[in-house]
Amino acid sequence: MPEATPQATPLHPLFAARVTGIDLRRGVTAEQAAWLRAALDRHAVLVLPGQDIDDAQQVAFSEAFGPLEATRPGARGAGSPLIVLSNMDAEGRIAPPSDRQVLNNLANRHWHHDSSFKPVPARASALSARAIPARGGETEFAGMRAAWAALPEALRAQVRGRVAVHDFGWSRSRIAPELVSEAERTQHPPVRQAMLLEENPHGPALYLGAHARSVEGLDEAAGRALIEALMAHATQPAFVYRHAWAPQDIVVWDNRAVLHRATPFDSTTERRLMVRTTIAGERPTLAAAA
Repeated sequence: MPEATPQATPLHPLFAARVTGIDLRRGVTAEQAAWLRAALDRHAVLVLPGQDIDDAQQVAFSEAFGPLEATRPGARGAGSPLIVLSNMDAEGRIAPPSDRQVLNNLANRHWHHDSSFKPVPARASALSARAIPARGGETEFAGMRAAWAALPEALRAQVRGRVAVHDFGWSRSRIAPELVSEAERTQHPPVRQAMLLEENPHGPALYLGAHARSVEGLDEAAGRALIEALMAHATQPAFVYRHAWAPQDIVVWDNRAVLHRATPFDSTTERRLMVRTTIAGERPTLAAAA
């Protein structure tokens, strides 16, 4: 039986598309992989509905976009290509609000780029919905290319050539002081990231997020004010696609073109289980922006 032709249907006027014509249980051909990479460059967020896949199939699909990151120590799935995002313990029971994983989930409700605290941050991420709550728990994406295109020139002038310092320990400690260990602070020291990425053929993108602590060349107050002004602009409703999950959805997004965040749900009564794979970046943002 011949392979179906993949199709991308826009989900938002500016970015994001629904992809049909690919069955991930059968694997991804070289032609489909090339199509997916081009579609991700163009749309930044790809939604593939009805993909009833296991962990190994998710890894194989994600590798169509490039080599995968290993999950960082301290997260569920550490050392493997898979990160488990859940409010359940290993026996499937709902974890208490003080559980470390539940606190990590709170951090995911802030706008962020995955792995922006690494010297070479992630290229993309793929998230598979294994169990979803009846209400809430959507994921929002903010289109950073559209945000840059609409940015007033006065703010553009403050961004071009600027470097932000991304700090994992700082961002996690804002959620709860005990959420980041000294070992994690040592493993993920502050890193320098370009505030504007120009590597995508479909246009430049702002690069910010919850890990962006300060701006080089500005004092702390001025740097925070600039970051917060840019974040407020970039996350306006006009630039946001909100994905309401259905079971077995898999969503892939370009971390260098969109921010994302989880939305709240009743984590004391509802179960949510998501599995993420993270496609590694090829180069530092400063080299890419030079």
